[in-house]
Amino acid sequence: LNGSWDASHKIVQDLHSSQAFWIHAVLHKIEGDEFNSRYWYERAQQSYEAYNDPKQELIFIRNNL
Repeated sequence: LNGSWDASHKIVQDLHSSQAFWIHAVLHKIEGDEFNSRYWYERAQQSYEAYNDPKQELIFIRNNL
């Protein structure tokens, strides 16, 4: 993210992998848009509730790419 939610969101909107869907989900979790976030978690086949801290979740995703 590097502090740039909008730029990050624009990037993942154009990607169609499960990892991109997961990052998209986390971005909406950070934004506070639970409904949209849950939609992207479902597309990514991940759990909304699995992580309480979105930053830790993004670190996990990055480390497992």
